[in-house]
Amino acid sequence: MKIVVIGAQWGDEGKGKIVDYLANEAQIIVRYSGGANAGHTIVIGNEEYALHLIPSGILYPDKIVILGAGMVIDPVALFSEIKMLDDRGIDTGGRVLISDRAHLVLPRYIQIDKERDLARKKPIGTTGRGIGITYSMKSEREGIRLADLSWTEKLEELESADRDFLAPYTERLKAMSVDLSSYLVHHRNSQVLFEGAQGTLLDLDLGTYPYVSSGMSSAAGAAIGGCVGPRALDKVLGVFKAYSTRVGNGPFPSEFDHDSEDELCRFVRDMGREYGVTTGRPRRCGYLDLVALRYACLTNSIDSLVMTHLDVYNSLEEIKACVAYRINGSMVETFPASIEALNKAEPVLRSFPGWKKPLDTSLVYEEFPVHAMEYIEFIERFCETPIHIVSVGYDRKATIIRKSPWTK
Repeated sequence: MKIVVIGAQWGDEGKGKIVDYLANEAQIIVRYSGGANAGHTIVIGNEEYALHLIPSGILYPDKIVILGAGMVIDPVALFSEIKMLDDRGIDTGGRVLISDRAHLVLPRYIQIDKERDLARKKPIGTTGRGIGITYSMKSEREGIRLADLSWTEKLEELESADRDFLAPYTERLKAMSVDLSSYLVHHRNSQVLFEGAQGTLLDLDLGTYPYVSSGMSSAAGAAIGGCVGPRALDKVLGVFKAYSTRVGNGPFPSEFDHDSEDELCRFVRDMGREYGVTTGRPRRCGYLDLVALRYACLTNSIDSLVMTHLDVYNSLEEIKACVAYRINGSMVETFPASIEALNKAEPVLRSFPGWKKPLDTSLVYEEFPVHAMEYIEFIERFCETPIHIVSVGYDRKATIIRKSPWTK
């Protein structure tokens, strides 16, 4: 089987933990988009690993992980991450491969990225990792791919500083290079996980443009960045949090009000550890936006949802979720493309009773408090999509599987 795991919000939904959990039954994990602007935190017992480029499955000793064709790769960040894993006893030798079609991030792209965002009248709030500039160079046919490291004429077109930067990494990168399409055909009978970066609402086409990432964060990106045809993909899983968060600028209709709900925002941010893995920036927090989540389900053909961070709400008397927007006095139940409309949107909230009990003591879904199940089942009905996995903590073990995605 080939399963795609995507973010169904603005990223930071907990995809890394879910991919890590599901990787136990996979042989190959392919990340298909983004670069070192992404961040996944994996917790195993007392050990915590922060990953930015390398797919989450690397923590299993027998898995192959591949950086796909849709990724943009900073060699400094990549080899720093590999060293961190090796230093902590994770043997990466021969297990980290890179599509020969993936593009490389050069230092001057990073500098351009920072300068360009600062110069904007309304900064997007990029991570400053050169990701957008690398994708821009790719679109202008000025980028450099892994395959081009063996193309003398192409290398000669680069600035001397670029060649000097790449020189120490060239042989190591070439040794990790793979023709991803042929590799996956050869391993056609393997269980493969395709790991997305960021989330649907940050997708270049589907998201809140221009406040988006530069890559394809949607499920469709898995086919392109993973070098397979779309009909080769068997299932799409959408990961979302029990509430909503966003990093950087851009519309956020269900964001907590800074005046009246500042205490609730601090509570959710601290309990959910809502600080960027890559930047350390505090994330903006708000109610679960079901209008946006339903939009993500529709535009990605999501087969089932994965709910994370439900335990953050354990102690609350009441929980609310956004079920519509009020824009210019009108009720809106779909997710607008217009940034102006989204900026004016006021959330229409529905209240749910809290359950006031810890969830991590429940081994199966049927042991959940009734009010927790009511919240989950309302979301399923609203989005017309089942929730088959619920995460109630950071550790692998704090994961409730209602139905395994590996079943056909």
